[in-house]
Amino acid sequence: MSANHPDVLVLDVNETLSDLTPLRQRFEDAGLPGHSLDTWFAATLRDGFALTVGGATAEFGAIGADVLAAQLSAAGIEPTEQTIRSVLSGFTQLSLHPDVVPGLRRLHDLGLRIVTLTNGSATLSEQMFADAGLLHLLEHRLDVTTPARWKPHQAAYEYAAEVCGTGLDRMALAAVHPWDIDGAKRAGLQGWYIDRRRTPYPKTFLAPDLVVADFEDLADQVRPA
Repeated sequence: MSANHPDVLVLDVNETLSDLTPLRQRFEDAGLPGHSLDTWFAATLRDGFALTVGGATAEFGAIGADVLAAQLSAAGIEPTEQTIRSVLSGFTQLSLHPDVVPGLRRLHDLGLRIVTLTNGSATLSEQMFADAGLLHLLEHRLDVTTPARWKPHQAAYEYAAEVCGTGLDRMALAAVHPWDIDGAKRAGLQGWYIDRRRTPYPKTFLAPDLVVADFEDLADQVRPA
């Protein structure tokens, strides 16, 4: 299966590009089990989605701090500002998955304009992209501050299209999160599922236009412009 060539490739950041695994050690250093990272991330997304549905918004970091404070308290650990900062500051020190750099370089060479769109803060990932030598490949690094609606709300994808000056039907979103793929497709984009973990795609969501193992596989599947 190969993908039709859009003008713009929109990339999710957390987990799709960045490897969150090193954060497990920070949770353990705070006194929590390493797998608390997964619960924390899911709960942070849940609360961000809930605010969006209710017509409100809050920053990823603020929501994440509240969720972490609740986890620490439930474990009988004092949720001090220092402990919370020590855990969450790890987001500024993450690295990319190994397939990202070669994959994105090949996708760029195929003529795709590449942008990132995250529910987190775009500034948190700047060092990660700089260290990987990818900043020059990213036309825009966007977050949901301006639309004030988290993905998968349509407003987030419309914002990316407006910044890029192109139609939603000329864009594709690549992500490891089915909810992001579903939201993008409902907004009018192609949805490309990065399935590193070989996880069955939920049947309740709109099916992706393309399923690939990683970004190198994606570059193999995209038709030249």
